Amino acid sequence: MTDASLHGAAPRKGRSIHQIDARTRRRNATEARFKACGIAAIAIGLFFLVVLAVAIIRNGTPAFTRTVVEVNFTLTQAQFDEAESQLFKTKAYSGFFNSALADQLTQQGIEVAFDEASIERLMGKVGNAIREHYTAHPGDLDAPVTFNLPTSSRVDGYFNGRVKRETLQDSRFLEATDLDLADQLKAAGIIKSEFNWPFITGADSGVDNPGGAGIGASVVGSFFMMLVVLGLSLPIGVAASIYLEEFAPQNWITDLIEVNISNLAAVPSIVFGILGLAVFIQFMHLPQSAPLVGGLVLTLMTLPTIIISTRASLKSVPPSIRDAALGVGASKMQAVFHHVLPLAMPGILTGTIIGLAQALGETAPLLLIGMVGFVARGYPDGFLDGFVEPNSAMPAQIYTWAARADQAFYDKAWGGIIILLIFLLTMNIIAIILRRRFERRW
Repeated sequence: MTDASLHGAAPRKGRSIHQIDARTRRRNATEARFKACGIAAIAIGLFFLVVLAVAIIRNGTPAFTRTVVEVNFTLTQAQFDEAESQLFKTKAYSGFFNSALADQLTQQGIEVAFDEASIERLMGKVGNAIREHYTAHPGDLDAPVTFNLPTSSRVDGYFNGRVKRETLQDSRFLEATDLDLADQLKAAGIIKSEFNWPFITGADSGVDNPGGAGIGASVVGSFFMMLVVLGLSLPIGVAASIYLEEFAPQNWITDLIEVNISNLAAVPSIVFGILGLAVFIQFMHLPQSAPLVGGLVLTLMTLPTIIISTRASLKSVPPSIRDAALGVGASKMQAVFHHVLPLAMPGILTGTIIGLAQALGETAPLLLIGMVGFVARGYPDGFLDGFVEPNSAMPAQIYTWAARADQAFYDKAWGGIIILLIFLLTMNIIAIILRRRFERRW
C-alpha cells in the first residue's frame, strides 16, 4: 500500500534553488542599493574630511612661519637713560631703532625712497621688544646687537600671499611704496622668513602685535587643566560606575541616578560653565581664570561620559567570569576587583581618554569663568602656581584670535587649531595603544 502510493503519486512541482525568482531578484537589488548607499555615505564623509583637513592645513601653515628683519643695532647708555626718563618709553626706543635702521639702509644704497614713517609701517611697533631686551641685558649697551624682529602683520601677509599689490589701498598701516622697500630688503637678505618658534612657545601679545602672539602659555594652561580633570574624573567616575553596576541594589533610586547621569551627558557645556561661575568662583571664591577652576568645571562635564563608558565596559565582561570567581570562594569585591575590573580596563581607559579629549576642546565653559586668551601673558612661576595663577587654554586662545579684526590673528587661529588637533590625535592614539596593550580575549 505504501509502495503503491509512492509510485503512483504525481511529481510535485517546486522551485529549484539554482533558479533566481522575482522575489530573490528584488531582495538582491535592495541589498545592492543599501550597499551602494553605505559606500556613498563613506565616500561623502571622507570627502568632507579631506576638505576640512586641506582647509586647516592651508590656512594654518602661515602661522608657523614669520617674516623677520635682521638688523644690527647699537643702543648707547645715554639713549637708554633718555628713553627711560620719558613718559612714552617704548615710543622713544622705536624712534632710536627706526633712525638707526634708516641710516643703515641709506648706507647700503637702497634705491626706493623711504623715511622713518615707512620703516615704522614696515616693522610695526618694536619699542617694547627693544626695551625688554636692554632691560634684561644691560651689558649689551654700547655694543652692537643683532635683532631678528618680526615685520608688521601686513608685510608678513604680503610675503605669505595674503596681501596683494593689486588690491592694496594706501593707509596709515601700509602703502604701495612700502612693498617696494620690502622687496629690496628681501633681495638684500635683510628681510627673511624663518620658522615661527615664538608662536609655539610664546603667549598672547595683545591686539596690536599679531606677529608676537603665541600659544605656548595656553598649552601650559590646558596641561594643568587636564591634570585636574584626570586626577578627579578618573577615580570618581570609575568608583561610581563600579558601585552602580556591581554593588548597588536595583530600585527606583538607582534608576533615577542612571537617568540623571544620562541626562547630564547631554547637557550643553555652557550650563556647566554657569555652574562653575556660580559655585567655584562666586560661592567658594576660588581664583578666577585659574586652571584649577577650569579643571573642576570640565570634571563635572566629563564625569557622565566616563561613568557611561565605564559601565558599558563592565557590562561587556561575561557573567561567567563573575560566577567562576564566586564559585571558587572569592568574595563579591574580590571577583570585581581581581577579575572583572582588569578585563574591563581597556574600555575604561579608552572612555577616559575620549572624555579628556572632549574636555580639551571645550571653549564655552572656560569663557564664562574668565579663561580668555589675553590673561595668559607668561608661564607660571612654579608647578603649584600653574594651578592657581590666571591662565588660558588652547580653545579659548583660538576663539580670542578668531574674534580679532587683524587677518594675521585669523591665521594664528588656524595654526592653533592644528596644534589642538595634534594633541587630540595624540590622545586618541594613546587610547588605541592602551586598549591594545591591556586587551584580553576570552
